[in-house]
Amino acid sequence: MSVEQTIPVVDLRDYTEGDASRREAFVEAFGDALKEFGFVAVEGHGVSRELIYGAYGAFKEFFALDDEVKRKYEDAATGRKRGYTSFGVEHAKDNAKPDLKEFYHLGRDERAESVTENLWPQEAPEVRRAGSALFEAMDACAQTMLEAVSLYLGREAGFLPQMARKGDSIVRVIHYPVCDGFDEPGKMRAAQHEDINLMTLLPESTESGLELLTREGEWLPIHAIEGQMIVDTGDMMQRITNGLLPATTHRVVNPAGEPTPRYSMPFFVHPRPDVVLEVLEECVPEGEEPGAAPITALEFLNERLREIGVK
Repeated sequence: MSVEQTIPVVDLRDYTEGDASRREAFVEAFGDALKEFGFVAVEGHGVSRELIYGAYGAFKEFFALDDEVKRKYEDAATGRKRGYTSFGVEHAKDNAKPDLKEFYHLGRDERAESVTENLWPQEAPEVRRAGSALFEAMDACAQTMLEAVSLYLGREAGFLPQMARKGDSIVRVIHYPVCDGFDEPGKMRAAQHEDINLMTLLPESTESGLELLTREGEWLPIHAIEGQMIVDTGDMMQRITNGLLPATTHRVVNPAGEPTPRYSMPFFVHPRPDVVLEVLEECVPEGEEPGAAPITALEFLNERLREIGVK
């Protein structure tokens, strides 16, 4: 039995392959969904299922290694921006209880000097090939979506892509294991939070569990559906658009019934560290002041990493 998605669904091919009217319609539908929900489901995104599940397979091998081995690739000094983060380290902002997950960060190989270098586990050599291929595909997809958002905001198509070009974007491969703690009040696979970055692209997860908080204060499940990529806007986008495109609160709930492991691979789109996050004048109503002061992307990121316990 097929499951119907609960948030707006668009097809990126309307933008990449369509005529002018289809492109304009996509930009409006894509932007309106982000404005209303902070989330949208995207089909026709061009990242193959073979690539996605090849990466899942490689990282399942890594997460199956002994904890002592995995911790060789954990670097607290850099805020764990690359490599491994142990189970129970990260917690949501304003929530002291740790999330029930472990994860691995990887970024671009061709990077700016100020961007952290990747860590590649020798014990799971397929991680580097599969992870790098996934990053390149997700990065290209993100650039296209940022073009559409730029146009929605009334800017040239290259405005947001230029901010993120050679930026500190990362793939976070997350393992939510079956573990103790599911019944403890306040403990969740990922407690409610907002993403830090400009935009997040989430290819299909191996299980559902993601939920967003609606404006009416209700939790809305977002289904993991084959072929769909879930896209949401983060704190940095909310900041530069003066709240027009919100960073919507979301969480990953504990499994009901017989628990199973869950894997997901969000791609967090970040600007270059030196980019100044400044409210766009188009997003400030006449006679009002911007809602936030300028800050560099690096300063903003480090502030949030300290708040969630990884730095």
